[in-house]
Amino acid sequence: MWAFKCTRRIKPEQGLGLATLKQGIESPESVTQRIAIAGATGYIGGRLAPQLLEHGYAVRCLVRSPGKLEGREWAADPRVEICKSDLADSSSLTRDLLGCEAAFYLVHSMMSAGGEYAQFDQQLAIAFASAAKAAGVARIIYLGGLGETGADLSEHLSSRRNVEAALASTGVPVTVLRAAMIIGSGSASFEILRYLVHRLPVMITPKWVSTPCQPIAVRNVLAYLVRVLSVPETTGEVFDIGGAETLRYSDIMRVMAEESGLPRRWILPVPVLTPRLSSYWIHLVTPLSNRIARPLAEGLKNPVICREDRLTRLIPQHLLNVREAIRAALSRVAAHHVETNWSMAGPIPGDPDWAGGTLFRDSRAIEIEAPDWAAFRAVCRLGGSNGWYAANWLWIVRGWLDRLAGGPGLRRGRRDPDTLAYGEALDFWRVTGFQPNRLLSLRAEMRLPGEALLEFRIESRSTGTCTLRQTALFQPRGLFGLLYWYAVLPFHHVVFKGMLAGLRRDACKIASGSPTCGV
Repeated sequence: MWAFKCTRRIKPEQGLGLATLKQGIESPESVTQRIAIAGATGYIGGRLAPQLLEHGYAVRCLVRSPGKLEGREWAADPRVEICKSDLADSSSLTRDLLGCEAAFYLVHSMMSAGGEYAQFDQQLAIAFASAAKAAGVARIIYLGGLGETGADLSEHLSSRRNVEAALASTGVPVTVLRAAMIIGSGSASFEILRYLVHRLPVMITPKWVSTPCQPIAVRNVLAYLVRVLSVPETTGEVFDIGGAETLRYSDIMRVMAEESGLPRRWILPVPVLTPRLSSYWIHLVTPLSNRIARPLAEGLKNPVICREDRLTRLIPQHLLNVREAIRAALSRVAAHHVETNWSMAGPIPGDPDWAGGTLFRDSRAIEIEAPDWAAFRAVCRLGGSNGWYAANWLWIVRGWLDRLAGGPGLRRGRRDPDTLAYGEALDFWRVTGFQPNRLLSLRAEMRLPGEALLEFRIESRSTGTCTLRQTALFQPRGLFGLLYWYAVLPFHHVVFKGMLAGLRRDACKIASGSPTCGV
């Protein structure tokens, strides 16, 4: 069989677009067993790909935004193909899956489809199953959710069950791994747990804190996902996977506090807190938006424990207990070695038409007595725990106002304190343009009456210096958009001028170690 080959490296064009994908033909004899991953830019998919490569597989990544994989070290491997794929288009997806022995389906649309995510998930799964059948894929592997079956199952877990059925609807064997809370640095469940415990010494909680749960460490999940490929007995089977122990959510919070070196957390469960109210509280205290928090909170009412352990015999491994899993995740966070983060998933919205309609612009520039690479590194350190170089209290206030309005606020932070990549979240921004030593574009995801972009361009000089140009663009939406721009305009001089001065100081320190430079 001859296989369609996507380009291995995809580079963003100047600005915010992406280069056109190249196409070609490659004989299967020239590669090892090829595995497709739908959802390679997500939390699990971004960690699964390098694991598959380590085990000798070739990987084809089916993604909506190929630029998100720029900067990943494993994406430079010659065995990696990156396809810009439309998972809703069965015919084009068939072409993308040709030549793949197996396909991982790691797609969940909670972040992109809002309240209609369950129906959208099922539609995507049906299209994927049809394409896999037509492309001759031998098997599909799906990571679903644990939970009792029946009418009382939450919409979130019911959706996972429906996806399982949809993937199996065309006759391609499906291996399903059902997991409860996945504990790992950067996972949505772990971030909820960490922020609640770190920020609230006293918690008034709903009664779901007494629900039993069998969490599993992300390293154990990845080991199962990789090794099912080489165990034929797992084909077409459904397995429950969990860690070494079952605890109540309140006990998991207690362990998190102990491993974080925090005093005892007082947990006061009350029956009046509904999943909806719980989701609003999670939204205010943690980085997750209400749109994601609500289905997760609703699922907490269902016990999530393994009802069978067949996979532990087919694929034996050391299963971490909750304390070991939390300790491992916290050590990765402390070492700033978080490979993927929950906020990396989801689509990047199309760019607004900056050339049409009313467009406000705030442009500034500063000369930096340092090379372009040092200025770019300084720009890439913006946000998160590093702050914004000037008037941080204004950013904090703006973050809280955004949280109250239902936006992400500043709680998402950043995956790494020093490096960025296309598609990553940065506080209430998203990286939508990334050219090393030349360009960083941030698109606002905060609640705004319009569209906003913050762009940094670096022009190098032959003298070893550079010019840093900072441009804020705002396209208002209606009267409130106009009022918003004029309301924040007085703060721009303080915020943006101070930011440029701070970036110059940081760039010079990076370049030479000198505490001051041209100040």
